[in-house]
Amino acid sequence: MDSKEVQAAIEAVLFAEGDSVGRNDLACALGIGREEIEQAISALMAKYDREDSGIRLIELGDAVQLSTKPQYYDILIRLEAAPKKMKLSDAVLETLSIIAYRQPVTKAEIEAIRGVNSDFAVDRLIGYDLVRELGRKEAPGRPILFGTTEQFLRSFGVKSIQDLPTLSPDKVEEFKAEAEEEAGEEQSSDGQEDQSGTVDVGI
Repeated sequence: MDSKEVQAAIEAVLFAEGDSVGRNDLACALGIGREEIEQAISALMAKYDREDSGIRLIELGDAVQLSTKPQYYDILIRLEAAPKKMKLSDAVLETLSIIAYRQPVTKAEIEAIRGVNSDFAVDRLIGYDLVRELGRKEAPGRPILFGTTEQFLRSFGVKSIQDLPTLSPDKVEEFKAEAEEEAGEEQSSDGQEDQSGTVDVGI
């Protein structure tokens, strides 16, 4: 490798790791000597020290790490605080609708309406903080009851569950028909739920 290739390789490693990497580890990964690593690190530090660069290379003992420059922290904080969007597939959105209108509801009750396994959809909704566990139903096996969260209300712009649009009986039948179609797609993809037809939801 020439010097520019070494620098590019170090950048690639540090970017992929997202954390500090020891100089010896870099030398081992690139298959070069410690001296070449030191020269490349010095060149990268000089490169990032320019005003037109928003990142820098910092030293942490014998390791180095890519980092943003302190003067841009305020921008990063605003970005982190900005509303984000999640992708809800048809299957996940359908499951969320059932939970919203039927809560508190068990997973078995959700699956009775959808006609397919809903483990993935429920887990995804919990991960998005749109659904939470409300407790356990007084029934054999004491199954978990699920309901929506405050984050759900914020995401869909309603003050309470009572503000949700009225769900017609025909809609439940539509859920069942879509679930039957989805079940056929699951069988052709080794049990994976269909992730097509996603909907953006701001959070």
